[in-house]
Amino acid sequence: MMSDEDIKEYHNIGKKTGMKKSNKYNYMEGKQITDPSTGKRVYEISTYRLPSVTTILGATKNTEFLKKWKAKVGEENAERIKNVSSARGTSMHKFLESYVTGVGYDDLTELGCQARPMADKIMEIGLAPVEEYYGSEVTLHYPGLYAGQTDLVCSHNGIETVVDFKQANRPKREEWIEDYYLQIAMYAMAHDYVYGSKIQQGVIMVCTPDLYYQEFKIEGLELRRFKHKALKRIDMYYDLMHDEKEKTTPMKAEDFNDRPNEMGNTRSTTKK
Repeated sequence: MMSDEDIKEYHNIGKKTGMKKSNKYNYMEGKQITDPSTGKRVYEISTYRLPSVTTILGATKNTEFLKKWKAKVGEENAERIKNVSSARGTSMHKFLESYVTGVGYDDLTELGCQARPMADKIMEIGLAPVEEYYGSEVTLHYPGLYAGQTDLVCSHNGIETVVDFKQANRPKREEWIEDYYLQIAMYAMAHDYVYGSKIQQGVIMVCTPDLYYQEFKIEGLELRRFKHKALKRIDMYYDLMHDEKEKTTPMKAEDFNDRPNEMGNTRSTTKK
């Protein structure tokens, strides 16, 4: 049986990353609070108090699949699965943040011991093409519209990229993850607007507890298409919130004038 010291050595607390930090972007600090007027979680950043990306997507998504799943497994079991997945995902994210930034972290709980090898798999495969990173756990906002936190902004195979890490209980089909693509599109729009960048792609790195790794990439025309879809969801959200006193009028999809630099089929997936 491993001693506590052996376990700590195995987990290699404080392991330093080989990833290079670039100060190309000076990111603003933001924080999540509960809005006293609505009771909802919002971001405070700059002079804004904004709904989160996940709040907007959650309020405007089709929930039929979720309802059917809950009916199949039962409400109590569904809640248990959600809580376990959330805790394991949080631990996995913390291991990955530790690897990127070089700040020590460990979690010796049962879920932490599941999360560590999942993070290791993402480090081994997903983060291998990252030459340098600009920020980890970066709070981004589109003034007046929304805010959110992306896991990583980096140079991925020489391309400025936003990255999102996901844990999954089983392998994902691409038709199940439209909201993941919308998240990426919203982060890219916010980053470009506030920091004058040109984020060219998003990469979603997914790992299951049995260490099945998937990578979903979106760029070029496909990224542009999801930006338009995201703007429509933002419109829908603010329409739903129309009776709130401090409603912001969102930008319309037709007002979005970005032009992609690349042509052709621009979305790919990798499974390992």
